[in-house]
Amino acid sequence: MGSFADQLLVLVMLINFVMLGSSRMALCIRAVAVQGVVLGLLPGLVHPFSWHLAGITCGIILAKGIVIPYLINDAVRKAQIRREIEPFIGYVPTLILGAIFTTLAFVFAEKLPLAPEHRELLFVPASIATLMSGFLILTTRKKAISQVIGYLVLENGIFIFGLLLTEAMPVMVEAGALLDLLVGIFVMGIVINHISREFSSIDTSRLRALKEE
Repeated sequence: MGSFADQLLVLVMLINFVMLGSSRMALCIRAVAVQGVVLGLLPGLVHPFSWHLAGITCGIILAKGIVIPYLINDAVRKAQIRREIEPFIGYVPTLILGAIFTTLAFVFAEKLPLAPEHRELLFVPASIATLMSGFLILTTRKKAISQVIGYLVLENGIFIFGLLLTEAMPVMVEAGALLDLLVGIFVMGIVINHISREFSSIDTSRLRALKEE
């Protein structure tokens, strides 16, 4: 099970690179949906079966793989935008930064005092690499929808690290975290619609031009 979980974590990190290197909104949304489904499968691979675990798995796949991508896709459709044309940093430099951060994540994870059962797994380096990939998307893209995707990827990195603590976390805390994420995406969708309606664009760099009169 551990080796299969590591293979899924490698897939998660490869999906990070797909999103870092793509300007197409539809592809990024599908990628983050696949990443959400993969993350939903991981708890069942590293912990023994329980109804608590089954509920977490179903909730994660439903929220991260279906509901949230649907909300983002709906915002994209209403804003009528297909690509991130001019990010703050180009796609090739962003991919290079992503590769550097991923390498540093493995180096940093080697130095952490992990529990013996977690040392051979890729959870910590995958968590840090995914968190940094989300941070890159969040800070290097201009479109509000791309930044929402970055926020979601960043949260996925935190989620991977939290998988090491699944047995210690009560179900209400996990449900509350998922609910916070859903509310955050919902509020961001409303903000995106208002920005698109007022400015005919969702380029957040234009908000800097706003001044009090």
